[in-house]
Amino acid sequence: MLFCHFAKSQSVRDISNGLRSATGNLNHLGIQTAPSKSTISYQNAKRDWQIFQKFYYKLLETLGQQAFQKRVKFRIKSKIFLLDSTTISLCLSLFDWAKYKTAKEAIKMHTLLDYDGHLPNYVNITDGKTADNKGAYDIPLIKESVIVGDRFYNDFYLLNLWDSKGVFFVIRHKENIAFKTIKENKLPENRHHHILKDETIELTGVQSKKKYPKRLRRVAIWDEENQQTIELITNQMSWTANTISELYKARWQIEIFFREIKQLLHIKSFIGTSENAVMIQIWTALITILILKALKAMAKYKWYLSNLVAFIRLNLFVKIELQKWLDAPFEEPKPPPEKYKQGVLF
Repeated sequence: MLFCHFAKSQSVRDISNGLRSATGNLNHLGIQTAPSKSTISYQNAKRDWQIFQKFYYKLLETLGQQAFQKRVKFRIKSKIFLLDSTTISLCLSLFDWAKYKTAKEAIKMHTLLDYDGHLPNYVNITDGKTADNKGAYDIPLIKESVIVGDRFYNDFYLLNLWDSKGVFFVIRHKENIAFKTIKENKLPENRHHHILKDETIELTGVQSKKKYPKRLRRVAIWDEENQQTIELITNQMSWTANTISELYKARWQIEIFFREIKQLLHIKSFIGTSENAVMIQIWTALITILILKALKAMAKYKWYLSNLVAFIRLNLFVKIELQKWLDAPFEEPKPPPEKYKQGVLF
């Protein structure tokens, strides 16, 4: 399945034939004979997908540390997580187990992305009908961490649960939120002119106040690029309003992650139609992106992830020294020794 993602194989036949053509290079993996089409199909149907899920999290504990990046924007000590989901469309006639719409089937990948490594700390895969906030109830909560999400997570019962566990949140609130202003905080005069309002509020809606009885902080910012006002709520009262706005701006990294995994790996179409086969393909895609980001972090050369995937695809079974190739993929050939240079004849 890793070969499927690296080579972007479109079918079980492509995987089997591709591995068969490189049989001599599979010996170091302990594989004497490349698997047949029926073997791959059988394993995708019968092998429990949770094996791959556990393997991803085990790799994340070790190999994932390689991908951690130094923070440049935030001086806060809190661990930052970005929360969002992406929908993967499926064919109605083949994937009838993935409920979504009348004429369409889909699955939804609810993802909690670690800001430091830009890798998922938690993934919950549901059918397409599951709302974003419902898919987020089981995410692991780390005390004093901060979760950044879009307006689809403006669920006051969920936010109150996070607050009770000592977790901070920065969420874009819906336009119809009912509240009253308790205190308006002074805005900085000489900088951060995109901050329009910083205030402490209380919810006034009967149901919303019952679900979240505590006070909240509301920060309104101006998005110059999209020419719109973005309104955020948070339970963090001490950080600057600019820090709150920059945290929400960092949420775009999870959109980049979804784009990378969909464009660079084989995840928009599936080689198996059963639920087990689809789950295996998604979790092996996550394992692949984890390996790629670890290799990118290990390399001295400044790789773009798309270029790294393309170059690995071209050199998948070439016997090279990996670290040396990662550090200097375009190393110029050394000049010939002086004694072999031809002199001037005339």
